[in-house]
This record gives sequence, C-alpha cells and structure tokens, in this order.
Amino acid sequence: MCGITGWVSFHQDPRTQAPVIEAMTAALTPRGPDAGGVWLGRRAAIGHRRLAVLDIAGGVQPMTDRPDAPTTVLTYSGEIYNHHALRAQLRGLGHEFRTRSDTEVVLRAYAEWGEEVADHLDGMFAFAVWDERAHRLLLVRDRLGVKPLFWAEVDGGLAFASEPKALFAHPELRPRVDADGLREAYSLLFTTGPTVWSGVREVEPGGLFLLDRDGIRERRYWELEAEAHPDDRDATVARVHDLVSTAARAQLEADVPLCSLLSGGIDSTVLTALLADELRLREGPGARIRSYAVDYRDQAESFTGDVLRTGHDTPYATEAGAFLGTDHSTVVLDPRALLDPEHRKAVVMARDSPIGVGDMDTSLYLLFGEIRKHSTVALSGEAADEVFGGYPWFHNPRALAAPTFPWLLVTGDEAAMPLNPELDLRIGEFRDDTYRSARAAVPHLDGETPTEHRQREMQHFSLTRWLRQLLHRKDRLSMAQGLEVRVPYCDHRLVEYAFTTPWTLKNFDGREKSLLRAAATGLAPDSVLHRPKNHYPATHHPDYNRGLQNLARDTLADDTVRSLADETRLKPCLDTPPGQLEWGHRLRLERVVDLALWLDHYQPELAL
Repeated sequence: MCGITGWVSFHQDPRTQAPVIEAMTAALTPRGPDAGGVWLGRRAAIGHRRLAVLDIAGGVQPMTDRPDAPTTVLTYSGEIYNHHALRAQLRGLGHEFRTRSDTEVVLRAYAEWGEEVADHLDGMFAFAVWDERAHRLLLVRDRLGVKPLFWAEVDGGLAFASEPKALFAHPELRPRVDADGLREAYSLLFTTGPTVWSGVREVEPGGLFLLDRDGIRERRYWELEAEAHPDDRDATVARVHDLVSTAARAQLEADVPLCSLLSGGIDSTVLTALLADELRLREGPGARIRSYAVDYRDQAESFTGDVLRTGHDTPYATEAGAFLGTDHSTVVLDPRALLDPEHRKAVVMARDSPIGVGDMDTSLYLLFGEIRKHSTVALSGEAADEVFGGYPWFHNPRALAAPTFPWLLVTGDEAAMPLNPELDLRIGEFRDDTYRSARAAVPHLDGETPTEHRQREMQHFSLTRWLRQLLHRKDRLSMAQGLEVRVPYCDHRLVEYAFTTPWTLKNFDGREKSLLRAAATGLAPDSVLHRPKNHYPATHHPDYNRGLQNLARDTLADDTVRSLADETRLKPCLDTPPGQLEWGHRLRLERVVDLALWLDHYQPELAL
C-alpha cells in the first residue's frame, strides 16, 4: 500500500523542475512512511511513497522495466491477490522477473497486455504507467474503487495523485471551491468523478484513463451487469461461502504483521473466523490472529441507542474473539480526546474534505494509530451490507417507495450541515437530477417483478455510491496512520455473483443478510449470527456533546464559516441540553467544526 503521484506535460520538460515532483511525493509521506522515490523523464515525472508490505527489499518504486534506458515506468498502490498465478503465466510467456513483488507483476503484465492489463488483475489498486515509447500515460483504478486516484489538468498535460493534497503541491494547481463543488460535497450523493475541488476529478472505479498527444480518453473496463442467476438456495449459500472464503484466504498474504478488525457484528466475525482458520492451516494449530475492536470509556453506562445503533458492540466482539481464539484487544478511547483540535485537524487533512462523520472519523483515526503500533495490515468487513442487503433501506417500505437515494432519509438535510440559503445551491434539484440519472444507469433483466426491480436499484445505488464514501473513509484514515486495510467483501467475483442473486434468495428468511448468515453457520457464535445490524459505534457521553457544542459556537464566530453555514438551523442544536442532542443534529455541529478546520488549513479560493 502506498501513495502515487506524477505529472505529464507535452509543453514542458519535468527534468528542469525536479522540486515539483519531490514536493508532490512528499505530500503523500503518511501513505508511504517506509521509502520514497521519483523518476524524471523528458515528458513525465513520476513519484512514489512506499508502505512496504510484500517483498520488502525488492518492491522499490517507481519501478522501471530495465535499469538503463527504461521504456516503461510504474508507480503503483495496492495489492494484487492473484500475483502468484500471473507471475507463472507471464513467465510462461517469456517474461523474466527481478523481484518477487506484486508491483513487478503489474509492470510485466502491462508489457504483455497494454491497457488491457486491468482485466487480468484481482485486487485493490491504483496505478500509473508512463510509456516512454508511446509518450502515453495510463491511469487505472480497481473495480470497486478501494484505492483512490485523482487528476487535474496542467499546462500541456495533467497531474495525478492518490490524494488531492499532492496535486496542490504542483505550482499550477491551487485549492479552489465553486458552487458545483459545494453541491457535490453537501448533497451526499457520493458521485465519483467530480470532487469538492474545482478542476480535480477522480478516475472512476473500474475505469482507466489514457493521456497522449491526441488528448484524454476514458473508459470503463468493469461495471455491474444484470444476468440470470443459475443456482437454487443451497447452491447459492455454498457458492457464497466459497467466494467469501477464497477472498479471505487470498488476502492473508503479507511480509509484515497482520490483524483483523473485529466489531462483534456478523461481517467482521465471519471474516475473522475464515482468516483465523487459514492462519492455523498455514502456521499450525497454535497460530492466533490479532483482532481489534474500538470502544469509548463509560460507553456501557452512557449508551442510549440511536437511529443507527441498537446495542453496545464490545460484549459481542469479546465473545467473538474468545469463540474464534483470536488475540483480541479493545482500544478504549476517552470521548473527550475526540474533541482534541489536533486530532480533528489530522482527520480533516487526511480526508481533504469538510464532509465526514465527526467522532466516528476521529475515533477510527485513533484506533488505526493504536493498531499501527503492532500491525501494518488489517482486514475489514466493509461492503458486506451492500453485497448482501444489510442496510435498513433494503427492508424499509418508506425507503423502498421514496423517489430518492435511500440513505438521504437518514443522513440527508437533517444530518448534513445546513448551508446558507443565500448561496442558492439548489441542492434539491441537483439531487433529483442525479437520482434520475443514477436510476437510468441500473441494469435490469427482462421480466423482473417490481420487487426485484426495485431491490436491484437499491443494491446498485449502494454499491456504486454509498460504498464509495465508506471506502474513501477507510482508506484515508488508515493510510494517514501508515496502515493498510484490505476489504475481502469487495472481491469483484463475490460482488458480481451477489448482484445477480434474486432478492428472494438474499432475504429468504425475512432478515437482512440471509445468505451470509446461512453461509456462516458454525463460524460465529449464535448471538453474533442473529444480532441485528449495528453501525460503527459513536460515543454517547454527554461531555462529548457539551464539548462539541462549545467548539461549534467558537467556530461560528468566523465570518467565512458564517457565510457558508445556516446559523438559523444550527442554533437549536447549540441550545439543546447535551444529554438530549440527537445524532443527526449532532452531526450538523460536527460538520460545521470540520468546515472551519478545512477552511483554515487549505485556505481555498471560494468562487461562489
């Protein structure tokens, strides 16, 4: 796992501006604390920061196809889980290898298949290949968008990076926000492509991007398709078990300490069970995988529940760890530490965005910092809800009937920080237009029942929008601590299979995640298997609410913040007794505090 960056210009010679690529690369140091390097050519400058996970000695980057007079230069972030099979295949085709890294597999695969290279890769990745012979840049992003990749045009070409902050180290690019950017950020639609930053765009998940003297070309090499499902219930359950098991086993490889995130929910428990079993097969019956959960001091006493949380996680995580035989730890955070301005600033800088989820971001950042003291790689249960239909909106009649993205019923205007109405952003119209376009893009089968038709839309929205912001959150906050997080439920074969599976099978017992629960029989305690859906924990301590209200009051003293925020709608949140502050109203305050930190750090030009 690493940070990648670079720039290409057909009007300038990057070799005369080495400090530019050095500054861009240095901006990504938290993503790659172990090493860094740059490569300079007549038309391209390529940078890399490395978090060493596989082949510590051999995987140095940027990597070239040959030491002298290279024709191909690669900067790569991620993990290719089928790199052993690809290496054997490429050797059979005549390729020779200098290292045992998966990075070199990508390099040789490009030499063999060119821009079709992505079709051969299983994993999470974002990479750039500069082809010296063709004077062509290729940018590629993995199918689900686990690894980020951004770009912006510069004179005679473009710059790219794992995070926008590295782009802003280029002298031609400055932080600038216009009305379109605010709409993208605060509409909570999670569109991939445009960003909050004017002129900065993302490479689409499952997308590739080509730049040469003829200009820019983009295309998708992968997207979800609707196909007839061939299996009955028993065969489907067995296939789900095989796909989840295969993904977990493939992602256990590392040359550094590895652990699992174990919340006590079904997703993380099933994943940890499979990892623990595989580790014992590889290393012997006494092998134990480390597992981690997060909690807050006094949470057991102060927990009250809210729209997203039905119970306290820690007892379930502890029980799951004992059942699975893991080396389990609970990282207990003081709720007041989540108010520390330095912690909050670090989170906003990691995100490059004013939009987050407050204490849940800060606690995740601090959790990852604790885990990084012992492990370099962690495996996480992200995407199981999207894949198997775990969210309330798959089951709630109101959400199913609503002509909008379903999460907006929970995290829409009532949870987003309200913007000053004088900005006239027309977010409602923007949401309606985006929803119509998103719905039109969902693939369907002829003859689907109305229920199947609607559930396929719900899953498509969840996988192509909601999941993307969760993956951004997990990537940015983990990499800010130099920790790699892998997400086996994002295996594209599992996602494809689940997308073709009818809702009648996904919901065969009338509950969420029916297929995963059936496939997991015997892998987890019954209490975990039959536990209702619970979201990532938030602190419920009144002292946190009181401190947040004080921070928000101080924040609203700033003229720029007041010009963007709707004080009329924020005032009731400030006046509510701390013990009675609802989660959605608290999130308004979280986001106005983060807005102030974001404005202070980036000093963006506001073109509104």
